Amino acid sequence: MKTNYKIQGTPNSPVLMFSNSLGATMEMWDELVPYLLPYFRVLQYDTRGHGQSESTKGPYSIEQLGNDVIDLLNELNIDKVHFCGLSMGGLIGQWLGINHPERLNKLIISNTDSRIGTVESWNERIKTITENGMTSIVEGTMEKWFTDGFRKNKTSRVAEMTTMFLANKPAGYAACCAAIGAADFREVVKTISLETLIITGDEDVVTNVAAAQKIQKEIPGAKMKVFHARHLPSTELPFDYAETLINFIVGEFTFDRGMHVRRTVLGSEHVDRANGNKNKFNTDFQEFISHYAWGEIWTRPGLPKHHRSLITLSMLIPLNRKAEFKMHVKAAFNNGVSAAEIKEVILQSGIYCGLPAANDAMHSAEEVFQENNIKL
Repeated sequence: MKTNYKIQGTPNSPVLMFSNSLGATMEMWDELVPYLLPYFRVLQYDTRGHGQSESTKGPYSIEQLGNDVIDLLNELNIDKVHFCGLSMGGLIGQWLGINHPERLNKLIISNTDSRIGTVESWNERIKTITENGMTSIVEGTMEKWFTDGFRKNKTSRVAEMTTMFLANKPAGYAACCAAIGAADFREVVKTISLETLIITGDEDVVTNVAAAQKIQKEIPGAKMKVFHARHLPSTELPFDYAETLINFIVGEFTFDRGMHVRRTVLGSEHVDRANGNKNKFNTDFQEFISHYAWGEIWTRPGLPKHHRSLITLSMLIPLNRKAEFKMHVKAAFNNGVSAAEIKEVILQSGIYCGLPAANDAMHSAEEVFQENNIKL
């Protein structure tokens, strides 16, 4: 099965995987991605029958859609991910949590239920779109997806989501309807042992707050977040939704976020060594670095970490701080920077910072390459 996907972010960051709702594609998550990239590699994919993924003959099952996720992770050589699925994606997340918990770190199931609707109601929807096409249910879908205020004030975004919905092939959509109609995890959702967050909207009439509360009681230790939204809070409130994911996976405090990013950039070995060397004199300085440099600046969504590495190297060259420069050369590879790009930064610095500074930087970079067996 050909699964369409995209993965963004720096190679040393944990993977956060998103699974779309029925009738949407992986682009439904795009607004969240800039806020998340300082912390994660973000993996988005189109569910079978949606977007650019293959639309095989239906009906499908949630087990089949869940195995598509496992196959994609195997193809990408990714051992474990944080998984966030909304609606149909939430059912896929439940199946993964029940059947493949070893492939997940933390689980987020959004605007979903352990049993959504009835077989009869889903068969009726299949009949409607088969006979009349996607246009016959698009208006009702937008009303279910978004609050009245959002539809009134964010007309361009609603128009984009409408276009996304209408691009669905009826056969693929219907095959997924059948999968949702047949899914029933009411007796087994309690076997999920992963750290789990449940998200819903206070105006969601499809998978309401009561449904979320019921799942929360079933899954030991599960947390819950309710947004003022309908079925797609990730689209109505992308910043708040992204912050909720970061809070749950990384932590709510700036220091915790800074330590997370510091580890992804510099490596846990370096951070553990720095923490191990803390004493009464330097502890405040180490915490200052984690809080402000890594928690306040490196977490900002305005620049990708790849760019921040290049900028940091270019500023350290004229300062002639060899130890710091070598540390950030090594860190740059964790941020996806290549040796060729580092060479170009040093060459550029030779013009604007002076040849002696660039010469020292060139030698320092080569030392890092040799020490870490980096091939040019």
